[in-house]
Amino acid sequence: MELSKYVYEFIHHLEVVKNASVHTLRNYRLDLKAFESFTKDQAVDKKLIRSYLAHLQMKGVSKRTVLRHLSSLRSMFKYLLKEKKIKENPAADIGSPKLDKPIPKALSYPEVQEFFDQPNTEKFLGLRDRSIMELFYSSGLRISELAGINRGDVNFQARSLRVRGKGKKERIVPITQNVAKWIQKYLDDPRRYEEGKPHFQKDPDAIFLNKWGKRLTTRSIDRLFKTHLQKSGLAGNITPHTIRHTIATHWLENGMDLKTIQVLLGHASLGTTTIYTRVSSKLKREVYERSHPRAKKV
Repeated sequence: MELSKYVYEFIHHLEVVKNASVHTLRNYRLDLKAFESFTKDQAVDKKLIRSYLAHLQMKGVSKRTVLRHLSSLRSMFKYLLKEKKIKENPAADIGSPKLDKPIPKALSYPEVQEFFDQPNTEKFLGLRDRSIMELFYSSGLRISELAGINRGDVNFQARSLRVRGKGKKERIVPITQNVAKWIQKYLDDPRRYEEGKPHFQKDPDAIFLNKWGKRLTTRSIDRLFKTHLQKSGLAGNITPHTIRHTIATHWLENGMDLKTIQVLLGHASLGTTTIYTRVSSKLKREVYERSHPRAKKV
């Protein structure tokens, strides 16, 4: 296989036909030239490509970078196959390395309290923001789930909430007495019903409204979190999803089993929920102390 010639032809195709950016061309060129250097004029087949990927991993290259190299090879060989320069794609059936899932950020309880104290609850929008924060922490909702909640979804007597999750799957989650009080206070606030005023509700079904009285969007919820984060002085990026990760971690630390957490969060797979066992340093310490034969003091 005239690899050097094929690399040139493929890069030329990307530049002239596909009008690829300078950045894209540079990355492809670097990846393919690195592979060309590794082959040392050997016949290119699946075995050689696997050896190359193993070589990259042995050098300490990240999985994401290895995946990029493999993607570059696949693209080139796919092009060569289409142009009938080769009879088969040697990279076609090579499995991709699985990327490590990032460990989600979780706040400590004092950090939660510090963040939740930022909204001025004397103001109508501050009352709304505090209610939103408390609901996120109470029930571990996704941002899209919270934005879609209607008045009829809340059962104050049973202290429960009907949630429409991914794939329009519905689930019932409990809410704390504390959250029920915040939401009720927000709904009962007379500023919500003053006709002609900025906060007057235009959507009677929605619970959380923007300053024009319409249903609050996910983008607006994200934006209000950023606003309060700037005021708080807390480090890192606190988003609605951070609060979801936080309550899941706190549930686990306080003894809730993974299956229950899975149901509350609306995870389709228990495997998704197990990531929280990697988050909690407190839980790791407790498990270590219980499990290590010489952990007890003498």
